[in-house]
Amino acid sequence: MYSHHFGLTQDPFSIAPDPRYLFMSERHREALAHLLFGVAGRDGTAGGTGGGFVLLTGDIGTGKTTICRCFLEQIPAGCHVAYIFNPKLTVIGLLQSICEEFHVAVRPAVPSLVTAKDYIDALNEFLLRSHAAGQTSVLIIDEAQNLHPDVLEQLRLLTNLETNERKLLQIVLIGQPELRDMLARPELEQLAQRVIARFHLDALTSPESTQYIQHRLAVAGHSAELPFDRKALRRIHQLARGIPRRINLLCARSLLGAWANGLHRVDRSVVDKAAMEVFGPEAKRTSGARRTAAFTLGALTLLVATVLGGYLLSSREQRPYPAVQSKVPTPVVALPASAVSSPPPAASAPAVAAAPRPIEEIEALLPQMPDELGAAWRELAPNWKLNVSAQEPCLAALAQQLQCYRAANLTVPVLRQLGRPGILTLRVGNGPAAYALIIGLNEQTATLRVGQDLHTVRLVALGRVWRGDFATYWRPPPGYSAELADGNRGEAIQKLGRQLSRLDGAPDDTSNEPLTLDASLRARIQAFQRAQGLKPDGQPGPMTFMQIESATGENEPRLQTGLP
Repeated sequence: MYSHHFGLTQDPFSIAPDPRYLFMSERHREALAHLLFGVAGRDGTAGGTGGGFVLLTGDIGTGKTTICRCFLEQIPAGCHVAYIFNPKLTVIGLLQSICEEFHVAVRPAVPSLVTAKDYIDALNEFLLRSHAAGQTSVLIIDEAQNLHPDVLEQLRLLTNLETNERKLLQIVLIGQPELRDMLARPELEQLAQRVIARFHLDALTSPESTQYIQHRLAVAGHSAELPFDRKALRRIHQLARGIPRRINLLCARSLLGAWANGLHRVDRSVVDKAAMEVFGPEAKRTSGARRTAAFTLGALTLLVATVLGGYLLSSREQRPYPAVQSKVPTPVVALPASAVSSPPPAASAPAVAAAPRPIEEIEALLPQMPDELGAAWRELAPNWKLNVSAQEPCLAALAQQLQCYRAANLTVPVLRQLGRPGILTLRVGNGPAAYALIIGLNEQTATLRVGQDLHTVRLVALGRVWRGDFATYWRPPPGYSAELADGNRGEAIQKLGRQLSRLDGAPDDTSNEPLTLDASLRARIQAFQRAQGLKPDGQPGPMTFMQIESATGENEPRLQTGLP
C-alpha cells in the first residue's frame, strides 16, 4: 500500500527469506563462508570435506534461513541436495523424508513393512551410485534444535556411509542457540566431535541496522533520501535488538503508519506507535526499562557525588588550608557527624583503566603520514623483526627469507581474514598518496600507526580514502616460485596439501605419496579461495598462502583486535 508513496517497486521489508535482499554484514559473510568452506570438497564440489557436520546457529530472525537459501544458490552442479525444514520427526520419519528429498525408491524386504534398514540400504545404494558418477550429496536440516537426541544419533550413523576414500554424505545443521547446548551433552559427544565447521550468527550492530535498512530499500527501488530520520533509526535498532526479522516487521509497520498519515518521513513517534502494534506490551517494557535505567544511573551519580563531597570535607578538616584559595567556593554537602568524624582508612591507589582512544578524522591524519612507500616499509619491518638499516627494505627482506608483497582492490573483510599488519595507500580524491600502517582491526574501527603514535579511525571513514591497495611482508614456503606449474611436487606443494587437509578436518596422509599440483589439488585450492573471498583461480599465490597461514594459526605477526 505504501510502495508508491515512498517510490518503491516492491515490498522492501517482507519477512520471506528472499536471497536478493540478503544483507551481507561481516558476520553474515563469515557465516556463508563457513557453510561454503564446510561443504567444499577436495574435488571442488560440495560434500567432500570428510562427511562431518557443519553447524550454523543464531537467534530467531537473525537470517539463518536466508543465508541457507543464498548458500543453496552457490552449490555447484552435480550435487544432490536434500532440504528438511520440519525436523520434528521420528527416526523412521526422518529417513523417509531424506529418501523422498533425494528421490530414492525404497524396496522393503517384507512387503508393506518398511524398516529403518530398508531406508538406510536404499540411501547407501543411492550415495554409492552418485559417488561413482562423480556426484556428491548434501543434507541440510533447518530448525535442527527440534531434533530428538535419538534422531541426531541416527544422523551421526549416516555419516558412516563411506567408501575407502571418502564419506558419502555431508550434513548441515541450522538452528537456534539451543542446538549448541544439545550438542554439548555427554551422550552426543561422538556427534559433536564430527562437527568440522561451526558459526554463531549474532544480531546486527546499530550502524549495521541502518545499513541493512538502506540495503533493503535500495533493492526495492528506493533512490531518494532515506525515509527514516536519525532518531527513528536508533529507536528501530533498540526495539528490534538488531534482529533482521524484527527490523523488517517494525520498518514495514512504520512506513504504513507514515503513509496513512500523509508523512514522507518516519520519526521516532511513528516508530513507537508502530512498535506498540507489532510488539505489543514488549515495546512498553523496553521504554520502561530505559527510564528505569536512567533513574538508577541518576540516583547512583547522586550517591557518588554525596560520598565524594563528604570525603573532601573530611579531608579538608584534617589538613590546613593552602595559602591561596580558589575564588570559586567548593560545594559542601552536609553529612551526619558519624560520616565525617574520621578520615577513611588509607588504601592503595586503584588501578586506572586505560581510556579508550578517541576516534579521529582520517583526513586530518594524512599530512602526518609518510608520502614515500620505502619509509612505510621501514616502519613495518620491526613487526617481522627485520633489520633493514640503510638498505632498500625489500632487498633486505629477501636476504632474511621474506618478500614484499603488494595487492590491489582488497576489502576490509579480506583484511580481517588475512589478519596481518600491513601498509595502506590512502589518498583524498586524486591527491597525492600517503601511507599508514594498519596494526589493529575491530568491528567498526581500525588502528593505524603513524610514526610512534596510534590513531583510531572509523572503517566508514577509512573507506573514503582507501581504495584497496595493501602491502605487507610475507614468508614464502620453501620451494615456492611465483609460477607454480602443473605437476609441481616441491616442498611448497606438500606443505600446502598438509594445511588444506588440516582445514578440511581430514586425517594426516600416511601414504608417503608426494602431492602433485594437479586438477584435484587446484580444485581444493579454489574451494578455499572462494571461502576466503579470494579470486578462485586455483593458483596458490601469496594471498592464498597467507590466508592459509592465518586460518591454520601459523606464527606470523597478527592484526590486533583488542585495541581501544
